[in-house]
Amino acid sequence: MKKTIFFITISIFLTGSCSKDFLERSPISNMNEQDFYQTESDFNTAIMAVYRTLHTIYGPSGPVSYYGELMSDNATLYAHNGTIGEYLNINAHAVKEDNALINGFWENFYQSLFRVNTFIEKVQASSIASKDQYEGEARFLRGLYYSLMVQMWGDVPLVTKPLNVDESYAQGRTPVAQVYEQVIEDLKFAADKLPAKPSVAEKGRICKEAAYGILAKVYLARNASGDKALAETALRNIYQKAGFALVNYADLWDMTKKNGAESVFEIQYKGGSGNPYSSYWRMFTPHENHDGVFLNGPFVGQLLHAAGGGDNQVTVDLWNAYEPNDPRRDLSIVNGWKTSTGEEFPNHRFPGKWIDLDAPRVGEVEMCDNNFIVLRYADILLLLSEVTGDAQYLNEVRRRANLPEWGNAAYPIALYPTLDEAIAHERHVELALEFHRYFDLKRTGKAQAVLGASDKAIAKVQLVWPIPLKVITQNPEVILQNP
Repeated sequence: MKKTIFFITISIFLTGSCSKDFLERSPISNMNEQDFYQTESDFNTAIMAVYRTLHTIYGPSGPVSYYGELMSDNATLYAHNGTIGEYLNINAHAVKEDNALINGFWENFYQSLFRVNTFIEKVQASSIASKDQYEGEARFLRGLYYSLMVQMWGDVPLVTKPLNVDESYAQGRTPVAQVYEQVIEDLKFAADKLPAKPSVAEKGRICKEAAYGILAKVYLARNASGDKALAETALRNIYQKAGFALVNYADLWDMTKKNGAESVFEIQYKGGSGNPYSSYWRMFTPHENHDGVFLNGPFVGQLLHAAGGGDNQVTVDLWNAYEPNDPRRDLSIVNGWKTSTGEEFPNHRFPGKWIDLDAPRVGEVEMCDNNFIVLRYADILLLLSEVTGDAQYLNEVRRRANLPEWGNAAYPIALYPTLDEAIAHERHVELALEFHRYFDLKRTGKAQAVLGASDKAIAKVQLVWPIPLKVITQNPEVILQNP
């Protein structure tokens, strides 16, 4: 059998990524790689291709979406185009090693890492003025991607340079602790070399505070007890710093207010044909809707769109998690819809954070303008309460929602009697459907208990995904399966 490289070495086609002046670059493809990496302009074009890997990793049907939400008690599937059994297996924690989606996710990561590593190698060998910033941006992405992979699969092959065939076949799985060491090294480098948010010249580029935020999450996730002191130190580099503040919750999803004060790291998209448009809105609406309309909420009677993907449909568990009069519920969840023939689905709920009713449409494809926020200031505040045991940061988030503060007599203490439970509840509803939930449940050791109380019970061995069968078959002597 002809051997193929398990992480898929790919040719780089340099394309623009995503927003005016930062992300709309003229595409350059089929260039001689040795001749290309010469000037500041060359590297600026190349880093756009590196940024664009985020669209795959954080896409609505990508690995972070399915692991963060579909594996959790927040989301489920009702219908889906494609091989529905493999989607339902992720939803039900019954993933087999031959699941084609999981294999695709693995390849997505290693294709993206090949592009990242190639860029790092080229920029390190260059003499351009901005080499440290470019390397910081790329190493942030490498650290981010590996931090996600070790949570999804456990031990994974740690690749920090482009490999040839022989090198790739000698590369086995790297222990989680060693992968985290590299992740921390990359994120520290990024935090040191990148500018602070107010100094970032172009919206959408990674700032040092983004590196500190992901670094804090890594410290909390890398072992069972969490390194709270180190996480707090990282978070203090963001708290009350220039450029960061809570904003009106609705403004977070307003496409005229992208990259606002609450945004720490935001993936850029631009709506319209020929642009790197987003598809969260289309993929998160019911698959069966076919020009249905909103049944409830602020858009009642307005057209949804041609047809949805049916991904991450909202569970009763998430709907019921909100306190009475919490305004975030109706800003986060669409509560029901009606078909074009008048059939109503009043309890079929789906995400509403990425609505784009004016998106240009070609057939059944809408080319939306929504960005995706990977990390925001409210997340930082809730993590600060978690690592310090101080409710003041939690209460900043609750004041924004006009809800009783922790310690106030009106707080629902009977439901959340400890500060840890109060923080977990707040993260559940504040960050709902933003791909955080299952990561939170797993790192805090609550996944089995919480999911066991839902209809998505999970065994300990199912907390990580299996290594794809294709990967093991290609390299069985060094790649071993999870239990």
